[in-house]
Amino acid sequence: MKSEANARARSDEGPFYRHLVSSLARIEDGSILRFAFFALLAGTIGVLYVDFRELSANAPADLTFSPQPILPPASTGEGGGRPRPALDTPPEILDEPLQIELAGGGVLRLTGTIDPGSAQRFEQEIAQRGEYVSTVLLDSPGGSVDDALEMGRQILQHGLNTQVPDGALCASSCPIVFASGVERAAGRDAAIGVHQVYAAALSAAPVDALSVAGVAMADAQVATAEITRHLGETGVDPALWLHALETPPDRLYYFSPEEMERYTLVTRWMEN
Repeated sequence: MKSEANARARSDEGPFYRHLVSSLARIEDGSILRFAFFALLAGTIGVLYVDFRELSANAPADLTFSPQPILPPASTGEGGGRPRPALDTPPEILDEPLQIELAGGGVLRLTGTIDPGSAQRFEQEIAQRGEYVSTVLLDSPGGSVDDALEMGRQILQHGLNTQVPDGALCASSCPIVFASGVERAAGRDAAIGVHQVYAAALSAAPVDALSVAGVAMADAQVATAEITRHLGETGVDPALWLHALETPPDRLYYFSPEEMERYTLVTRWMEN
């Protein structure tokens, strides 16, 4: 049953109807369109967020892998390899972008992570030093595969030697650089190790699992082909990289002196 008040509110002459019409009249068409746009945008963001969570949960682990600590544990036991030898350089220094410094005796010292752009800085340093540089000394946990390959090509082109002394680290993509030397000298207790190529090492930007998921596996295969081809050009047995393919990104396979000799990774041992 309708009351008299309700009847007045629903009539064209009622104060409620007049207030509603007046309020709508004051809203411009542009404001209505802006409101509709932002409402649609908010809904789209909500849908994308749900899709992102589902894709992240279902994405393969090797595509969502994030960069590991600067010194991942050695792969021993069933994984093979030897325990990591003792290191002289603190992890916080190894974690810094690659530092390129000229030492005495024609030695160019490379310390730290091979960040994107390292190859360009290395090329500039070689160009500035002319023929004074004869040896590249490495102490690096690796990093950008593309930059490591390009640095390796430059070392091959200029006929430089490479060194990894006792107490130094050359891991992940760093052995690609080391393998490029005409003479490859290392200490028997140098920490030289490899592991699988993963998405973060293939990109110049921080890893974005969703943006690289469609191409990460293809890129890794292309990178592996380039690495094995490059190793063949340096005289190193490409079978060495099989240990990288078998070792997860969160581990490292450290080579024993016997393995480094067998794969011709080392051509001369550095004596203390």
